[in-house]
Amino acid sequence: MTIRTRFAPSPTGYLHVGGARTALFSWLYARKHGGQFILRIEDTDLERSTAESVNAILEGMTWLGLEYDEGPFYQTHRFDRYKEVIAQLLEQGDAYYCYCSKEELDTLREQQRANKEKPRYNGKCRHAAQEKKGVAPVIRFKNPLEGSVIVQDAVKGNIEFQNSELDDLIIARPDGTPTYNLTVVVDDLDMGLTHVIRGDDHLNNSPRQINIFKALGAEVPVFAHLPMILGDDGARLSKRHGAVSVMSYRDEGYLPEALLNYLVRLGWSHGDQEIFSIDEMISLFDIIDVNKSASAFNTDKLLWLNQHYIKTSTAEHIAHHLAWHMGQLSIDPADGPDLVKVVALQQERAKTLVEMAANSQFFYKEVTEYDEKAARKNLTPASVEILENMVQRLSALPEWQAEPIHSHIKECSVAREIGMGKVAQPIRVAITGNTMSPPLDVTLELLGTERTLAAMKSAVTWINDQK
Repeated sequence: MTIRTRFAPSPTGYLHVGGARTALFSWLYARKHGGQFILRIEDTDLERSTAESVNAILEGMTWLGLEYDEGPFYQTHRFDRYKEVIAQLLEQGDAYYCYCSKEELDTLREQQRANKEKPRYNGKCRHAAQEKKGVAPVIRFKNPLEGSVIVQDAVKGNIEFQNSELDDLIIARPDGTPTYNLTVVVDDLDMGLTHVIRGDDHLNNSPRQINIFKALGAEVPVFAHLPMILGDDGARLSKRHGAVSVMSYRDEGYLPEALLNYLVRLGWSHGDQEIFSIDEMISLFDIIDVNKSASAFNTDKLLWLNQHYIKTSTAEHIAHHLAWHMGQLSIDPADGPDLVKVVALQQERAKTLVEMAANSQFFYKEVTEYDEKAARKNLTPASVEILENMVQRLSALPEWQAEPIHSHIKECSVAREIGMGKVAQPIRVAITGNTMSPPLDVTLELLGTERTLAAMKSAVTWINDQK
């Protein structure tokens, strides 16, 4: 049997963290078993589904690297197929027209609540539906009245539902459009899905869907319902906990592999191991090892992982992602030193790519403002002579390389009988605008002769203007 899994988001918003974890687990399970991973867009909610949300989902999947083997399939392109199956269920006697009005149903629910009963449809039209002029009927699935449904869940174990607790759900609206529980079953059946991995907010839909599978004479896929993700405070993860959209993590400077590594550990583990490459995830992951209990999102842990990947990834890989962040600062990386070389200098100094981009601006933009505290301490009248001397020394260098640059900084400090920091810091503030940078000699080498000397001269002018 070829394993086939799917990710089936509704395009009513961004791709959120919970959905990304579901996609990851489904993708890993298919990859581990040499199967196929399918992307399906469940866009039958015509009022709420948007093209922008579809694009957000596709963008998130691409950024995470969760490539799909088939799709994306759109449910709105399959209405003829759904109508065909609904007609089949009607013909089999497994579905029926219901003419009950909204007012009738509201009254029924009020009575049931007053009697402390579970609100549900009472089956009034199940056997003798009376057509009403001017009333467009819905179509309901005729759920079995007796017995039970056992959801064989790969995560939670067997869960039994009594059919007497399930009412006859609507499978087609008055305008003929199909509803979620019908379309999902038809799609999973037609697409040959063997495993349905999804959030446990869908668990209550499973017995209804299993009964539809059985009515269609189809084999029921294996279900696996993933526990929810909680925020740091124990409440269900939401916008108020910060970034929950996948692409907002991109915007905040996280690497996709850091987020994937973090998500795989939300509900799954392999001993005490914390760092997993994609290949390790595929090799080690199994859906039966997913925890039954909810997982708490820890932003500090994600940040730690992100810093690890920034430090240990190749400079070329980091540069690929950093280029986007430089663009957000209106910087074209082609207008300065090789971005890969910049990354190599900055990798040990940043927790996020936003931080790295901000710290790397001076390589591509002329410094026009200085940090107030840094300037007050390091760009003083006493610094003018130092900067002017270093301009003279560095202008005479036959080769612009880190070693001779370092030697001249050292010689300047010895000649003035001051520490090297007294020479280096004014230069650093002059070229970066603050007191933080990679080692100064290699930084200046990468910045280049013209940019370095121009920045130091500008700092001298700025100091003189403050007098």
